[in-house]
Amino acid sequence: MIRAAARLLVLLAALLAGPAPVRSDQGRLLEFEHVAAAGLPEQRLTVWLPPGYDRSKRRYGVVYMHDGHNLFDPAKANFKKIWAADKAMLAAMRKGIAPRIIVGIWAPGKDRQRQYLPRSAYAMASAPVRARMDALAQGAVVSDAYLDWIAGPLKQWVDGTFRTRPGRDDTAMVGSSMGGLMTCYAFLERPVVFGQGACVSSHWPAAIPSAPGEFNPEVAQLWSDWFAARLGQPDGRRLWLDHGTATLDAFYPPYQQVIDARLTSSAWQRGRDWESRVYPGAEHEENAWARRLPEVFEWLWRKG
Repeated sequence: MIRAAARLLVLLAALLAGPAPVRSDQGRLLEFEHVAAAGLPEQRLTVWLPPGYDRSKRRYGVVYMHDGHNLFDPAKANFKKIWAADKAMLAAMRKGIAPRIIVGIWAPGKDRQRQYLPRSAYAMASAPVRARMDALAQGAVVSDAYLDWIAGPLKQWVDGTFRTRPGRDDTAMVGSSMGGLMTCYAFLERPVVFGQGACVSSHWPAAIPSAPGEFNPEVAQLWSDWFAARLGQPDGRRLWLDHGTATLDAFYPPYQQVIDARLTSSAWQRGRDWESRVYPGAEHEENAWARRLPEVFEWLWRKG
């Protein structure tokens, strides 16, 4: 009953959103505000439809992206900087990648951390690590409800409203920082839903770093065990991991190395099933992610 009500409210939000200006050769943006989702703060969406969507009967894959307010319009972004996700998709298309619909899910303000922190990893954490996660989350962790909503009512609405290809191999998720953790969470916990995931500059410390060069081996082991318990077989799926080396990203290399070692020891083949990249000098911010997003898209969906 709760999920049915949530679906109805999402649909109502869509009907009330009204048309958005057409940008024929650049695609089209649609805005959906005041979207209810069970067990979560109110959500908001920005959906990008590729060029030609309105003139064809073609069906499209979908990529769900977190921090949707930072994807397209600098005027709506936190720091007036954006991923330029539409431009990245257009660039990937010029390399032969099939266009995808982008569903940008806005972060819910102060509730962002607790909505993005993976619930199953939080449940595995020791008491001291969990205390640090609590200090970051500033409230009950609700990423399980967020994932249920994306993989359930939201995806059902997207597939019912737009001409999508709803299967696993045509459904991806991308996010950065805490959104990178959330993307890994969705990829590992819903392998039948998400065929590709890109965890960009993932905030592996899962806490607020307190000193330069800080590294917590217990947290790194937590992520390693978390991946080991959920990774399974690749079965055609693809996972992208990356980080820079400056600002907040400077804390990530030792964690990423532990996770890379876990993946290396698995049945997943680097370059085919997963990839991990380092971008020297890249900072923890949207302009850095925008510069590499075309590369991320191309790798996720290239043939072979």
